[in-house]
Amino acid sequence: MDQHELETLCINTIRTLSMDSVQKANSGHPGTAMSLAPIAHVLWSRIMNYNPQDESWPNRDRFILSAGHACILQYSILHLTGYDLTIDDLKNFRQWESKTAGHPEYHLTPGIEVTTGPLGQGFANGVGFAIGQKFLAARYNKEGKDIFNYKTYAICSDGDLMEGISSEAGSLAGHLKLGNMIYLYDDNNITIDGTTSITFTEDVEARFRSFGWHTQTVEDVNDLDALEQAIRTAEAVEDQPSLIRVKTIIAYGSPNKINTSGAHGAPLGDDEVAATKKNLGWDPDKKFHVPEEVYDFYKQAVKERQEKEEKWQKLFESYKSEHGDLAKEYLNFTKEQYPSGWQDDLPVFKPEEGSIATRNAGKKVMNAIAKHFPLMIGGAADLVESTKTEVEESGSFEPGNYGGQNIHFGIREHAMGAIVNGLTLTEGTIAFGSTFFIFTDYMRPTLRLAGIMKLRSIFIYTHDSIGLGEDGTTHQPIEHLSSMRAIPNLVNIRPGDANETAHAWRVAIEHKDGPVAIILTRQGIPVINYEHCEGPQSLEKGAYILKDSDDTPQLILMASGSEVHLALEAQEKLASEGIHARVVSMPSWELFEKQDASYKESVFPKEVRKRISIEAGITMGWHKYITDEGVAIGIDTYGESAPGKKLMEEFGFTTENVVKHAKQLVETANV
Repeated sequence: MDQHELETLCINTIRTLSMDSVQKANSGHPGTAMSLAPIAHVLWSRIMNYNPQDESWPNRDRFILSAGHACILQYSILHLTGYDLTIDDLKNFRQWESKTAGHPEYHLTPGIEVTTGPLGQGFANGVGFAIGQKFLAARYNKEGKDIFNYKTYAICSDGDLMEGISSEAGSLAGHLKLGNMIYLYDDNNITIDGTTSITFTEDVEARFRSFGWHTQTVEDVNDLDALEQAIRTAEAVEDQPSLIRVKTIIAYGSPNKINTSGAHGAPLGDDEVAATKKNLGWDPDKKFHVPEEVYDFYKQAVKERQEKEEKWQKLFESYKSEHGDLAKEYLNFTKEQYPSGWQDDLPVFKPEEGSIATRNAGKKVMNAIAKHFPLMIGGAADLVESTKTEVEESGSFEPGNYGGQNIHFGIREHAMGAIVNGLTLTEGTIAFGSTFFIFTDYMRPTLRLAGIMKLRSIFIYTHDSIGLGEDGTTHQPIEHLSSMRAIPNLVNIRPGDANETAHAWRVAIEHKDGPVAIILTRQGIPVINYEHCEGPQSLEKGAYILKDSDDTPQLILMASGSEVHLALEAQEKLASEGIHARVVSMPSWELFEKQDASYKESVFPKEVRKRISIEAGITMGWHKYITDEGVAIGIDTYGESAPGKKLMEEFGFTTENVVKHAKQLVETANV
């Protein structure tokens, strides 16, 4: 068997494994995997650096299958190249507790760098990966010691490029001149509803050239040398991301479903699988068959890459000898072993400082701790002057200064979130993004995927309620906090003053099993006097007794964010009238729900059922905490355009309104 025949056998093995897996599951997308098999083969056998025995090798090339519906392609090549993925795993494709889920999932499957599926997300994640490599290289690479020079490769589909997020991310990547990105565009002319001609007739290459990308076309995906040459050409372009349009034929080899939408999202059928195998020169009766020659071929390819890692490890040992402090810093950050005592630099705010917007407090906190975190990187969606999220002692991340910690994302919230997730997946970094709270509407896919992957991404959201004022209904978040609380694994923190904001940042840095959203005010709010409790560090428990009553409480006042001070003022007024109320600051439902039953009971005793929640958002969800005998003070309509103080008064966020409801509850109890 000559080299051409052997590589053809490898590619057809990927195709037949993909067909068999989808057919056995009776679910999946076989056609795209069949058409893309040559690309997977070239990337894993000729191009990328990786090691199945050391998935976390820091200088490995990253691969993203943005067209995640074709995941059986990736599972097949991962199996063939020796990752911990067996033939039985392929046979269990899309089944309960399988490693081979319906779309690629980070942490679940060895060799998967990021969870993809919602189209365009992987495309944008890759921009984060590319920024991460440039950022690490700027800090750690030294003359003769290029510790980080890996690249990000991705396969994207027509669907990825139709989704708006790809334009957002592609535009930014071109502006940043990220020459370490090489994307292969699967141009197969087919979508679920038919041919792309019914919806997608633009000149894709022209679009990406306008973004500042280098573009090429490979007319035949089965021309392996042309594929390799195009990728090598792209690798040599250091100041532009690259898009290689590859003409493919969906369900290649299938006699009856080739080049049809019928092969996109459904199994081929037993008869068509058999006919396709026969057409490819394969035994139609063999299922999940891998010739030994194929295993041997990929073993040799992997061996060559393992030798590259061994060479890199020797380079890194030399690096540690010459640049020990930097090497230690990097290794510590990858293990989340941060400089001791960084928490001691959290600012402490005093009541006599007057009202402080929590976004302003956040700025002071972030910059106080940033000096301890040289791998902290992030920015805002063209709102840094409003969200106050600039690392002041660092420059901007831009061509010529890839060591800058401040990314100017532009007005691209959707891409920003996905890029932050990609950055978070760059080992060692602490990544954040910020915008107005209202614009979480543009970020829900990002937040959801961060939750699924349990990424430690940090999101800073300001202008958190009707308190922002004159911008009016379009910019005043009403339902947003409730909707954010519905996302599993996402911790939302709405601090009640400047000191709680400091500890919100502490929790965000220390949190390990999911993203954190810190939700801050535009308007100034009083600094709380903590003399009656353990202090704002109790924020880590999600809810805590901020100030208890002098006697057994008759009712509980609970609040988050800018409404906490209303609860305190109401408590004082009620006390003057002989009514005993407990005040609970509740900045994070998610953190509170992590506490044990005894702690929860200590904050919300079952016998105290008269409760009032106060929050400038919709009341949905609060009834879990106020019981059926409580009252939720909130806003279940849209706001208005007026000064924030006026809006708060008109919508009932006043001490007087809280007191009125409290007295009504107590009077009801006394009847």
